Amino acid sequence: MPPDKTRENRVRRMAARRGLILQKSRRRDPRAWDYGSYWLVDAERNTLAFPDEHGGSLDDMERYLRGE
Repeated sequence: MPPDKTRENRVRRMAARRGLILQKSRRRDPRAWDYGSYWLVDAERNTLAFPDEHGGSLDDMERYLRGE
């Protein structure tokens, strides 16, 4: 398993412990505005928890979940 996928799975588990779901953009076109972006979704309310609709990087998600 590639290191990025391992890290992504770790962040997914961190999010799940807080009742959040880590979602990744499904876009496959590198020129798309949200290609490679991530979001944290509140599982109970089905709303964005972090960041806004433009998404963020895996680093951003990990920092948010760590409280940094």
